[in-house]
Amino acid sequence: MTTIPAGAAVLSRHHVPAAFDHAADGYDRLVGLNPGYHAHLRSAARVVAGAVGPGARVLDAGCGTGASTRALLAVLPDPEVVGVDASAGMVAEAARKTWPSTVRFAHAPVDSLPTSAVRGPFDAVFAAYLLRNVPDPDATLLALRELLRPGGVLVVHDYALTGHVVPRLVWTAVCGSVIVPAARMTAGDSQLYRYLWRSVREFDSPPRLRNRLRAAGFTAVRHHSARGWQRGILHTVAARRAR
Repeated sequence: MTTIPAGAAVLSRHHVPAAFDHAADGYDRLVGLNPGYHAHLRSAARVVAGAVGPGARVLDAGCGTGASTRALLAVLPDPEVVGVDASAGMVAEAARKTWPSTVRFAHAPVDSLPTSAVRGPFDAVFAAYLLRNVPDPDATLLALRELLRPGGVLVVHDYALTGHVVPRLVWTAVCGSVIVPAARMTAGDSQLYRYLWRSVREFDSPPRLRNRLRAAGFTAVRHHSARGWQRGILHTVAARRAR
């Protein structure tokens, strides 16, 4: 298991799984302070639901503690869902919850798939808050594409700041006044959430993200932004593996 270097002031993407291990037991409490978090996940999951039929086999890539899995179950008819995450601590938190028999979880970095526990093809891949946190987003997209059946859909749900100054100012203000202080108060450590602030500012703009998907061999790329204060900050991007 990767560990966070002692005294590390800046968290790198390579150490994100270990940071989530450390934060796993308080993660649900913290995201619960965001009143739109679960609603936005369900909205993104509906994009998956609009592209697949009943009984679809779905990979929840970067499943965390299972919030994205729960969103998929809320909107999909009788799916089989396989949740996978690079953080053993987050997967353990997810597995402790009550799930139907058609849901299972596995601990593995997405880039290491397929494994004996996680094999394609899948009708859809749901990647919520994943791509921004992996060491090599392009390699991750290639791995996810290979796990999809021809014509299968990938739905990426993540923060991606537009080039306008307002979303960047809003994101910094919310992180500085709400997210980081809440993490310090509930978990006693804000390192992961200071990384969150920085990683979003450094990640793709929506056009760059769309181009990244096309370069990875996806077609029919489309996206929409969340409403409210997260307009221009939180986006859902859908694309298909070519047939």
